[in-house]
Amino acid sequence: MSIVIRSHRHAVRFGASLSVLALLGPAFGANAKEAAPLDAKADTEISEVLVLGRGAQRLRIAGSSHVVNEADLERSRVLTVNEALRQVPGVYARDEEGLGLRPNIGIRGLAPTRSTKILQLEDGLPLSYAPYTDNASYSMPPFRRFVRIETLKGASQIRFGPNTVGGVINFITPSAPETFGGDLFMAAGGRGYQELDLKIGGPVLGELAAIGHANRTRSNGVRDNTALEIQDLWGKLEGRLSAHHAIALRVGHATEDSQVTYSGLTAAEYAADPRQNPFANDHFKIKRATAAITHGWTLSESLNLKTSAYSLWFDRDWWRQSSNSGQRPNDASDPACGGMANLNTTCGNEGRLREYNTYGLDTRLTWTGALVGAQAVIEAGARHQWERQNRLQLNGDRPTARTAGTSVNGGVRENNLRYGEASAGFVSLSLTWDRLTVNPGLRVEQIDYRRVNRLNGTTGETDLSEVIPGLGFAWAVKPGAYLYGGVHRGFAPPRAEDIVSGTGGVVDIDAEESVNSEIGYRSAVRPGLFVDINAFRMDFDNQVIPASVAGGVGATLTNGGKTRHQGVELSLKGSLREMGMIRGGDVFFRSALTWLPDAAFVGTRRSSVSGFGGVSVSGNRLPYAPRWLASAAIGYSFGVHTDVQLEVQHTGKMFTDDLNTVAQTADGQRGLIKSATVWNASLNTRPFGDRTTLFLAVKNIGDKLYIADRSRGILPGAPRLAQIGLSQRFY
Repeated sequence: MSIVIRSHRHAVRFGASLSVLALLGPAFGANAKEAAPLDAKADTEISEVLVLGRGAQRLRIAGSSHVVNEADLERSRVLTVNEALRQVPGVYARDEEGLGLRPNIGIRGLAPTRSTKILQLEDGLPLSYAPYTDNASYSMPPFRRFVRIETLKGASQIRFGPNTVGGVINFITPSAPETFGGDLFMAAGGRGYQELDLKIGGPVLGELAAIGHANRTRSNGVRDNTALEIQDLWGKLEGRLSAHHAIALRVGHATEDSQVTYSGLTAAEYAADPRQNPFANDHFKIKRATAAITHGWTLSESLNLKTSAYSLWFDRDWWRQSSNSGQRPNDASDPACGGMANLNTTCGNEGRLREYNTYGLDTRLTWTGALVGAQAVIEAGARHQWERQNRLQLNGDRPTARTAGTSVNGGVRENNLRYGEASAGFVSLSLTWDRLTVNPGLRVEQIDYRRVNRLNGTTGETDLSEVIPGLGFAWAVKPGAYLYGGVHRGFAPPRAEDIVSGTGGVVDIDAEESVNSEIGYRSAVRPGLFVDINAFRMDFDNQVIPASVAGGVGATLTNGGKTRHQGVELSLKGSLREMGMIRGGDVFFRSALTWLPDAAFVGTRRSSVSGFGGVSVSGNRLPYAPRWLASAAIGYSFGVHTDVQLEVQHTGKMFTDDLNTVAQTADGQRGLIKSATVWNASLNTRPFGDRTTLFLAVKNIGDKLYIADRSRGILPGAPRLAQIGLSQRFY
């Protein structure tokens, strides 16, 4: 029997307007000045689809933004994406397994778990595999694939979607080189770390060039009984086809085969041995394939069209004995699994098996010219995206089982298909009158959800639509100095599993909506010195949270009601040599500071009181929203041959549940997480010229033991890790 339930949750429809926008072009785009003439330089960059533009354009952008460039990554000898993002003010990147393979990224006090509150892009196209129906991240390409990271948090982000709440993070891959050459990276270090990375490319045919990338990384992570191994293959072909047409083709394939658990430790286990892992038989395996083709067309000197077609396939099998610390051991109702003593003998396990398919078509049209007495750039875009999830849970009879069992709790426990089909359109104007730039924009999202429960034969459907306006500005106070600000509506759609129940019913979960505003000042104070400071505020009409006040894993979600986030971000970067203060060598420095005095519930929807267990949390601080985040580095370059750097990273204390529990609970999932300060150091030397670099890096110099997370029990932060390596360029 099949039961079909439809629910039109919002009256806003935009079929006609979307059909018009589809003629105009996509939801991902860069400053039009970057996309205009398809000269040789622009040809090699059409696959990047830059978020922020280049050079002076970044100063004028109407919103807070930040770039982590290749020099910063090399000087720091960054190992994971989390390390890199800690250089960005407002971003909280939390560790999990030790290589940043499952990023937990939060922005401006939003929950970091699985990076669900942000939008991740690679060269301007979706990096996460189900941004509309399940935005959780369980996979990240090896960080060595990227050469730069762009972060955008202001009103300009409504050009991207579907998530416009926290911010956009765009990971940029390298362009194909103009002459044949490559880069070889080799490194080894503590806890079994080994990495081999190769990039090679050059001209291949006419004005087309290619680049290929291969990476293999191994590590024993930050806990015992853990082994991580990833392999990544990626390539890009790009260039000009004719005077008015350019093309870029990207393909990638990645695998991970790891012995890694999902669960943290109880309080007693952490006290006995903070790096132990009782679940030695848990296993995580993925396959990921991506492909995208982008076509750039110069229609005229003032009109450019860029269109991308893309696909992502992600397959994940995670066999584990515990999904949270309250489940110790798993299947405890089974007589053969009466306690931890049976963990590695007769206790069963759970296979959480997931397959994701995502396809999209994305096009944008950019026009530059004069309008209402201003220099104008108009971008209009449309995108259509399809998402499919195939989800199984197979409970096995033994800790090493990889098939469904027949014991008390064995068998097939979940067999679901979840679908999402989404259409989006946007229009963004940039109008510049001398020193003032005004950037109004409007985005529309429409999503259809469907869930098929193959265990009980039910089907449920629903849909939602949203209109997302934004307005930003930038005012040139003086050359190289801008006052900027803006306001926009934040929007994040609910997951398919939260809006459609397993019995085909429609759950009363709204999209997350907020009003985000900021005002800031950025300035190239003088050659070699840059500063950016802003104040921000986010007022949520509804923030979706776990239904239990404890925030337990696996809890259903509920409309949490109103929350407020406000604070200040500061970024400073400089070079004494570029400032003309010293010669020969150089003293360079950077810092990123986030002060978040307010991240709190300001009211609960009484209709959702059951979700809070009848307890009011109004006035309480939001979980995993540290008041202070800081990162700073200072270094010295001995000419062009050697540089050293000392870095400090600080994370303030934070609560882990809505009740703001201070005392640690026995399961380890609740209790205050104390602040942690970690020191890192790096040394790079080029004894044979600038093509060969030898390096030494030490992370967590003091071997500080600290708690990184309590979501599923206690997870420790990374211990002291030393790495040595070689980087060789062949050009």
